[in-house]
Amino acid sequence: MVGLLKASSLFNEEERDAIKHAIVEAEKNTSGEIIPVVASVSGRYDRAEDIFGLFFSIICVAIAWCLFHNNVPADSWSTFSFGLPSILLTMFFGFIIGVLLTHLFPVLRLPFITKKEIDEEVDRAAAAAFQQNRLRNTQDSTGILIYISLYEHQVRVLGDDGISAKLVHADWNHICEAIINGFKEKQYISGIVEGVELSGELLAEHFPIQAGDKDELENELVIID
Repeated sequence: MVGLLKASSLFNEEERDAIKHAIVEAEKNTSGEIIPVVASVSGRYDRAEDIFGLFFSIICVAIAWCLFHNNVPADSWSTFSFGLPSILLTMFFGFIIGVLLTHLFPVLRLPFITKKEIDEEVDRAAAAAFQQNRLRNTQDSTGILIYISLYEHQVRVLGDDGISAKLVHADWNHICEAIINGFKEKQYISGIVEGVELSGELLAEHFPIQAGDKDELENELVIID
């Protein structure tokens, strides 16, 4: 997609190493496991594509109507008229073109997506990423996911059962805000690093490092394009 910012395009190897180092340092003082995930987009938003396609087809019909309706001279031998068949064909091809445009330029979908739909899609994708990255498998249920969705401009922090028993969503708000502020300034690395550091501090307060604690998960930035 031309207009979709790809998560993989934001980070080179050196920057990924910087994030990995931040995770290692953050986990030195806590039994928690931190995995940051950056996704290009969280939902398909097919309904928004269809609505834009319909909207675009109506515009095409309106333009064609202004150009061709009753625009044939009375003494002309032409039998063309912008009647029902022409209207239906214009709507059909206008709809197809409109849908294709939303694939090429995803920003066109945004005016037709509700905030509720975006929130639901980001929540669903974050929950799926939590499972896919084995955060449910830590020994003391102390895994947390930092999920960043670029297209929707949203951040989620999810904790496993052990963490959720002591912390609530409000505890993660300042972490989300730090990451969002970094991304607004296009300081992607510093935003994620600050989010990881703040997560480590919060986890160290409630889940300090234990004797014999093992690093159970990879300390890597996960990219979902």
